[in-house]
Amino acid sequence: MKLSHTIGATLSALTLATSAIAADQSIIVQSTTSTANSGLYDYLLPLFQDKSGIQVNVVAVGTGQAIKNAQNCDGDVLLVHAKAAEEKFVEAGFGTTRTDLMYNDFVIVGPDADPAGVEGMNDVQGALAKISETGALFASRGDDSGTHKKEVALWADAGVDPTAASGEWYRETGSGMGATLNAGIGMGAYVMTDRATWISFDNKQDYTIKVEGDDDLFNQYGVIPVNPAKCPSVNAEAAKTFSDWLISDEGQNAIAAYKVSEQQLFFPNAPKN
Repeated sequence: MKLSHTIGATLSALTLATSAIAADQSIIVQSTTSTANSGLYDYLLPLFQDKSGIQVNVVAVGTGQAIKNAQNCDGDVLLVHAKAAEEKFVEAGFGTTRTDLMYNDFVIVGPDADPAGVEGMNDVQGALAKISETGALFASRGDDSGTHKKEVALWADAGVDPTAASGEWYRETGSGMGATLNAGIGMGAYVMTDRATWISFDNKQDYTIKVEGDDDLFNQYGVIPVNPAKCPSVNAEAAKTFSDWLISDEGQNAIAAYKVSEQQLFFPNAPKN
């Protein structure tokens, strides 16, 4: 065999080995958009990666899509905010365990004109009923995200089916949170958003928070490693390392330390061991 062939074969083998090592040191997190839009990952992931050497790649989509992606084995960790759907994911065997990670809350934002007269209300069902009764524009994500799932439940609690007015006062964007806020502000519509995204959002114009403080607006996030029994390709060890770090004192303190405009965006509440 020629020396050049031998060197070439050796280099190819080294490249394959290096790729395998790199794969062992990386994971995919299927995540809700709110954690990405808020800048939380930009703050957290370098801390984790410096400590562990594990590269974390985030796919930020609505919670419903993130769960579907994880069920299709297109991720190693699921981090979303729709607890009932998360529990079903684990019950079906797709996740090893679900752990509370952190929380914040939802708010309804609207223009200074406040056409439905809901400013200052802390009764979200009452506010939604007023929006419906007045026919004031409301922009919904309409994308099966965690925020959309919560919004749908709140409309139901208010005794309103907004989809009956789809395309009229109820506008479904089929988009993420940032895009829906931009669309809603562009048309002068009320929008329900998680507080972290709102604090981080740069295009507020004359919009402010109109409805907040109702216990029903509580927004819990959970973390779930994908089950290798269902998805043999999952990087189970690295996924567990990441999940364990998030719920550890170090990870929880890092979540609490993340602020935008001197405001804390997420409040850690993983159970103590």
